[in-house]
Amino acid sequence: MAPMTWINRFASLGPEFSTEVSPTPVPEPTWVVRNLDLCSQYGLPTAWAQGPESLAVWSGNAHWEGMSPRASVYSGHQFGHWAGQLGDGRALYLGEFQTEHETLEIQLKGAGKTPFSRMGDGRAVLRSSIREYLCSEAMAGLGIPTTRALFLTTSPLTVLREEPETAAILTRTAKSFLRFGHFEHFANQGSTKGYSSLKALADFAVLELFNFENESTAFSDNPYANLLHEVSLKTASLMADWQSVGFCHGVMNTDNMSILGLTLDYGPFQFMDGYNPHHICNHSDSQGRYAYGQQPQVAYWNLFCLAQALMPLIENQDLAKKALDAYPTQFKMEWELRFMRKMGLHVPGASSVSEGLADTDISLLTELLQLMAKEQTDGTIFWRRLSHAAKETSAAHPLWKELKDLFIDQSAWLTWQSNYMKRLNQLSDPQSVSDMLTINPKYVLRNHLAEVAIQKSKLGDHSEIEVLFKLLQSPFDEQSDFGRYAQLPPSWASGIEISCSS
Repeated sequence: MAPMTWINRFASLGPEFSTEVSPTPVPEPTWVVRNLDLCSQYGLPTAWAQGPESLAVWSGNAHWEGMSPRASVYSGHQFGHWAGQLGDGRALYLGEFQTEHETLEIQLKGAGKTPFSRMGDGRAVLRSSIREYLCSEAMAGLGIPTTRALFLTTSPLTVLREEPETAAILTRTAKSFLRFGHFEHFANQGSTKGYSSLKALADFAVLELFNFENESTAFSDNPYANLLHEVSLKTASLMADWQSVGFCHGVMNTDNMSILGLTLDYGPFQFMDGYNPHHICNHSDSQGRYAYGQQPQVAYWNLFCLAQALMPLIENQDLAKKALDAYPTQFKMEWELRFMRKMGLHVPGASSVSEGLADTDISLLTELLQLMAKEQTDGTIFWRRLSHAAKETSAAHPLWKELKDLFIDQSAWLTWQSNYMKRLNQLSDPQSVSDMLTINPKYVLRNHLAEVAIQKSKLGDHSEIEVLFKLLQSPFDEQSDFGRYAQLPPSWASGIEISCSS
């Protein structure tokens, strides 16, 4: 292998931030899938996806010169309660790789025990690794900020969960995997050393990840208030993205929240089938803390936790409050923008969300979501059908009938449809309606689709992973040969249970 450029900025922060630990080898590793498209996009060496040496590296059985395998320490609030010290229990930082275009942090997930594994084995299973591989790439296809998946390998090694399962090792990348919990960890040490570490970490984020020196900022003389402000804005945008496609994360603990506004740690996630604000995708979430409709408020609560952690550096409650106040304002704006675009009511090129909107547009959206929630209408199918029907000016067109068939209370639907069509007729620019097909996806990673791929893969057939991967790279395209992947889920899909162990 030719010399590589590893810069390892996070590793150089010092031993209080991470612990050097080598991956634990697995027997007889094999490839499950390789994301060659992403390798090409990032400008990574083609040899990374070829040969026994690469297979050994991405399975945790070897590492290349310049890598610095480490597990980072962090703390966090889990299900609303302070959990104390946590850390990378089954993730290993290999280093930061400098390509011609950008710097990438590269991790192995499932490569064995670390000092922060607590009672765990440090392993990941094939089932959950397939789900993360596919969903992170599906989110990228939707244009939603996310960590990315490079490679997935497996081994005959048996891992015990609710039942014996097959081990897997996932290679994932991001600009950084820094979490809210990293800052909480040092803030809660309550010591001079803790303060110094907190400041060093925040300075690293400000200088290396956000680079405020080259950007306009809200608080020019307080970089830590700027940091909180930028994280608030990015988190607001991410929550609007999730809500707009019916994505449920399932375990929004502060240690699972990215400071870069990335979708991080795919565990008990789900794209909702039937629209339901109270939907809980995590079988372990008995109180519904992380239900779909609660996600925006939970993100705000998590930002408060981050603000408390940064207060020793910000040193001004008013500034911290102003930084946090950006979240609700930004979320409301971003949420309305996305849903107006989903309905074809956003004016392309408008300088603000409200430009060109009628007073009744938000009412139209509210009434629609209430109707969908009442009947738990399939969200993905509804929005896609609406994207096609909205182009038709006759209410008798078959495409409008296909929409009506999704509702039991057809009278309520027809009333809404009539009001919506009147509003569409007032639009002077039809581009917003045409754009609906680029906003409302035809394909999402439904649980039952992932489950089929998992069951085939357990038998050694990884072909369905490749099919879903290609399909979800272009979720807005018709891809008519794969129309069956866009149908209503089968009856057995409602019995799939996803928990934190997933």
